[in-house]
Amino acid sequence: MEMAWNVGGREGWLKRRGTSSIPEGEREREREREERGEAGREAVQSFSAVPVTWPGAPPSLCKMLALSVVALLVLSGASWCPLAEGAPRTITPSLLQRKPGILKATATSPVTRTVTTTVPHLALTSPSPSRTPRVGGTASPRPTWAPASLKTTAAAPTRSAKRMTLSTERPTDKTALKKPDRVKIVKKKVLKKKKKKTAKLSTQEKAAKQASECPPLGLESLRVRDSQLRASSMKRYGLGPHRGRLNIQSGIHDGDFYDGGWCAGHEDKNQWLEFDAKQLTRFTGVITQGLNSIWTYDWVTSYKIQFSNDTHQWQPCMNGSQEAIFQGNKDPETPVLGVLPVPVVARYLRINPQSWFENGTICLRMEVLGCVLPDPNNIYFWNNAPVTNDKLDFRHHNYKDMRKLMKEVNEACPNITRVYSIGKSYLGLKMYVMEISDNPGQHEVGEPEFRYVAGMHGNEALGRELLLNLMEYLCYEFRRGNPRVVRLVTETRIHLLPSMNPDGYETAYKLGSELSGWAMGRWTYEGIDLNHNFADLNTALWDAEDNEMVPHEFPNHYIPIPEPYTFPNATVAPETRAVISWMQRYPFMLSANLHGGELVVTYPFDMTRTYWKAQELTPTADDPVFRWLATVYATSNLAMVDDDRRLCHYDDFMREGNIINGANWHTVPGSMNDFSYLHTNCFEITIELSCDKFPHESELPQEWENNKESLLVYMEQTRRGIKGVVRDKDTEEGIADAIIAVDGINHDIRTAFDGDYWRLLNPGEYEVTATAEGYHPVTRSCRVSYEDHPTLCNFHLTKTPKQRLREILAKGGKPPKDLILRLRQLRMRKLEALRRRALQ
Repeated sequence: MEMAWNVGGREGWLKRRGTSSIPEGEREREREREERGEAGREAVQSFSAVPVTWPGAPPSLCKMLALSVVALLVLSGASWCPLAEGAPRTITPSLLQRKPGILKATATSPVTRTVTTTVPHLALTSPSPSRTPRVGGTASPRPTWAPASLKTTAAAPTRSAKRMTLSTERPTDKTALKKPDRVKIVKKKVLKKKKKKTAKLSTQEKAAKQASECPPLGLESLRVRDSQLRASSMKRYGLGPHRGRLNIQSGIHDGDFYDGGWCAGHEDKNQWLEFDAKQLTRFTGVITQGLNSIWTYDWVTSYKIQFSNDTHQWQPCMNGSQEAIFQGNKDPETPVLGVLPVPVVARYLRINPQSWFENGTICLRMEVLGCVLPDPNNIYFWNNAPVTNDKLDFRHHNYKDMRKLMKEVNEACPNITRVYSIGKSYLGLKMYVMEISDNPGQHEVGEPEFRYVAGMHGNEALGRELLLNLMEYLCYEFRRGNPRVVRLVTETRIHLLPSMNPDGYETAYKLGSELSGWAMGRWTYEGIDLNHNFADLNTALWDAEDNEMVPHEFPNHYIPIPEPYTFPNATVAPETRAVISWMQRYPFMLSANLHGGELVVTYPFDMTRTYWKAQELTPTADDPVFRWLATVYATSNLAMVDDDRRLCHYDDFMREGNIINGANWHTVPGSMNDFSYLHTNCFEITIELSCDKFPHESELPQEWENNKESLLVYMEQTRRGIKGVVRDKDTEEGIADAIIAVDGINHDIRTAFDGDYWRLLNPGEYEVTATAEGYHPVTRSCRVSYEDHPTLCNFHLTKTPKQRLREILAKGGKPPKDLILRLRQLRMRKLEALRRRALQ
């Protein structure tokens, strides 16, 4: 029974009611309360006097329980025992607990939780019980022993409510005598958010995930030396164990020293290929491929793995109680991951082929996954020092992550960066460009425009990450006030296109850095190789040169695109069209195209002049300049200048300083380098950044360190040569499309829309001529020095009399007499020249 009595006594209660006598009904209720109080006290005394027994319990425990019940009753009496004045008092609990289904109590509308203890002939209201332990977030009352004659019932506690103290109020006005307001408790359903069910990984998927935690040890990236690979036998030296590296490529000649894998000398199950990690390593898996060859088909279909610490005692890889047999390859090129059932710590690992392609022999290429463990006996093997001090985002970025990073860089440096799109891929992915300049979004007269392009082949991912790191680096160093970066940003307008083939990259990214193979993702979604998709302008130029039509009848620069190439049904990728439009909008003067799979820098021409030859030295008119540009990058690249490194595949470029004419390596018709040189003013080279097209994330910091200086030095070559503005002598306005010709070089350039130009030249003296339609040509001598800035070489052109006459007539005016006389003199000179030729 729940009671709420007021404090103040009977006399105070009568005064507030405005009467001095007690009504008959009230007197009877008061007598009832006194009788019940007296009966309650007698019941407590009689209960405490009665001996308490409990079946099966010792007398001491029964006595203890009885005393506990008496104590509970005494404490509970505080809620019903009348005061000296004869009026009961109100007891409000100070703690509030919740149970599911009860609303939260607030300070303005308290909810009183009561425990009704039922004793024979007695009903009491007691305060809230003591705290109870929570299990799983729900209050669960402690189990207690109680006499059979004592029955306890409790209302459901509210759910996880905050504790709050409720004050005891003493009403003084007449409204306090009204019946207490009833608090209506509305039960409200609490909706629990269903936890997302995570798909349970299979045993194989768990093992693959565990294996991916350890990076490749470096067979493909050449961190593993040839001396760390051994084999039971080999067919010949060109098929030795040093060739058993993932994605290694063979030469075009069968039987040379550079074949595409390891092949055993015997066909039995006792053959093996061994890898020495040089120190204890936790091996987690291996990746295998077949033999890379254009002549034969060979691969291993199943194999075993063995481990050792001394090469004398070998332990097989076990799968439970049986020796594990791993599934091999089904074709020569697709990489297959073999995950160890349990990671194994050892120094040596052997692959023991068990079966192979029935029409082939035992041949394979491999990569080993593992985590190198520190050797407590030799601290010199510990390599805990960071590879680079630059705090950049060294990881592979898919399309979404790339956009996010570019946005973050733009927000970090909004005053020097701008992100824009040049078009969309076949699948609709935007081709984003990051512009870095002191005035982003506008061309400044005299400021050169530079571009880096990466990701032409989607699976060659290193260039993409290097450009993302480069934009981060330029932003952060500019904010720090690095004088080299500040000068570069303020004097050059830089454009970075990290992904020219976003569709192809997404295909390779889903497979991962080691499982994408050599070609997966190289082409666009339509199957087009973008490096062969630009218009072939070389053939038209060489035909005109053979007919002695250049440069009078056929231009040696800005060669127009053939009309069939512009048709809507032409086999031209949307990515290619977007890049061509980008080239035509911006006056780029220097560029580089970042690739992967080798360590070399190539320069135009990329297409052989003799169409039926696969390799032929085919230089441009600016061959000395291109050789210089290629040398600048190659000699500042840490990986290329390492004389102790091995060949990536089969070509030894170190003998030529890691540079080569593109056509002299292999012919590439329709390359972007050749198109850029012949259709625009831009000089472009191709940079093969690494032997590994898609290096693991753990190798990205080292790759950044290898290429950081090269990327910066190459951009600084925009300061080499001459630059200037071609202006109208009368109006001082810039003349667009004026031709800048250098004596002795059969390749011209043109001015931009503001009349400014940039011409890359090596140091020396040059005779430079500026010509424009309607103007007299002007020739002047320009000297290029070895200093770190271009030579300024401006031109002021005077309009010809014919051009002046055209402009006057166009405005509706009359030509002056001196101009008419001048035109007559020119005509007479031409007629005299024609007569002399006829007489000769």
